[in-house]
Amino acid sequence: MIIIYKPYELEINMKSSVIARGAEAIITKQGSIITKNRIEKSYRHPQLDIKIRKLRTRSEAKILEKAIKIIPTPKVIGSDETRNTIELEYIPGKKLAESLEKTNFKKVCKKIGNNLAKIHDNNIIHGDLTTSNMILNEKENKVYFIDYGLGFQSSRIEDKAVDLHLIKQALEAKHPTIYQEAFKSVIEGYKKQSKTAKQVISQLEKVERRGRYKAQY
Repeated sequence: MIIIYKPYELEINMKSSVIARGAEAIITKQGSIITKNRIEKSYRHPQLDIKIRKLRTRSEAKILEKAIKIIPTPKVIGSDETRNTIELEYIPGKKLAESLEKTNFKKVCKKIGNNLAKIHDNNIIHGDLTTSNMILNEKENKVYFIDYGLGFQSSRIEDKAVDLHLIKQALEAKHPTIYQEAFKSVIEGYKKQSKTAKQVISQLEKVERRGRYKAQY
């Protein structure tokens, strides 16, 4: 089979190794640097596609630069809106999606809740909270949040509640044997740190009720 690469893909394959390929981007690693390259979407009008990728690249870089001052987050080495790339430091460790059950998961999940409360108190919404977007660095005893590609800034309690709902769904889907205790620990960590925990958790219950209602009809 012959594979035809676009110019930017050829450059990626020649200089670095692809470590992940998602719907929005190709993630590569070269030495201690991770590069996120937002790929073209053929179903979008070319000019609209360029605009969307540029805006999302700019937004993610800004959120990352803000988040790193608050919780463990990869440092931004550089970003290029013309190439739709963000360069980040490589974080050694294991993705929690593959390792959570092998850890002291209650302690780790409290750290997750604590991290989430901190960024929420600074009006950062992650937008894609799954254990695939968290790295446990056991040497540093830290949980890093990665991939803020769907992130945004908001002070709305609803948005913060939806973030919590996302991690609950992710735990149930990926870690069904421990998810109830795991999410309970997330909430414990969140309550301990968050300035608006009571309001957010109350709104979370409303979000879940809406979800159950929709599932019935």
